[in-house]
Amino acid sequence: MPVTRPAVSQHLKVLKDAGLVADTRSGKERIYRIDPDGLASLRAEIDQFWSKTLASYKLAVEHPKKDQP
Repeated sequence: MPVTRPAVSQHLKVLKDAGLVADTRSGKERIYRIDPDGLASLRAEIDQFWSKTLASYKLAVEHPKKDQP
């Protein structure tokens, strides 16, 4: 990969702090895996965002504001 090990470690730390991955030690290494609970939480947030956004879009399309002179 064209990314340095420290850069990968920093990205994995951010993902771990966000609850999206979990790690276990294996000797000198850490093995990372996706945290299903964290991913489900992220998915729920994204779904909620898009539900609100699409509802607002539907309202705007169905009831456009008239331009005032």
